[in-house]
Amino acid sequence: MEIPVEVKQLGEIVRCGLRGGVCGAALWATLFGMPCLATQDASATPAAPVPVPILAGKKVFVSNAGSDGNPLAVFKRLGDENLPYNQFYAAMKSWGHYELVGDPAAADLVFEIRFIAPLTSTQSVDNYAPQLDLSILDARTHFLLWRITQPVEGALRGKTWDKNFNSGMADVLSAIKKLAAPSASAPAER
Repeated sequence: MEIPVEVKQLGEIVRCGLRGGVCGAALWATLFGMPCLATQDASATPAAPVPVPILAGKKVFVSNAGSDGNPLAVFKRLGDENLPYNQFYAAMKSWGHYELVGDPAAADLVFEIRFIAPLTSTQSVDNYAPQLDLSILDARTHFLLWRITQPVEGALRGKTWDKNFNSGMADVLSAIKKLAAPSASAPAER
């Protein structure tokens, strides 16, 4: 059975004949499931301001938000269920940009690190998308100021996993450094 589909694209109508099944679903997903293909010059969009507390903050409390079910079991088998927290804390301390404090009441910012692996597909085998997730909160108001999510490529071999995890953690730290740099963008107005 042929189903005509009209697609409006850049002012003209394209008539497509789709057959049911996988081909039709694939074309439908391609046309409507992906972002608009109209290009926009990224340099023409001005950078939004970085929240003032991120730029002005001096003291940070690092919070361990843990891991969700599947990664937690893996970290336990590896012998360190707090690996994301421990590695992130060590990286922040080594960087030295912020003073790390042991009490959130003494902090300007709270950096909440967690490791998640949301299920992305269950076709024939479950697929997960492991990622490091960092939330930056204003310690005084508790408002979420920024979120950094960095994918971590999965691996079957331990050494490859270590390399991928370390790379993901380095990318999180790199994103924080870029964000906290005074030239990142003009600070937000209060």
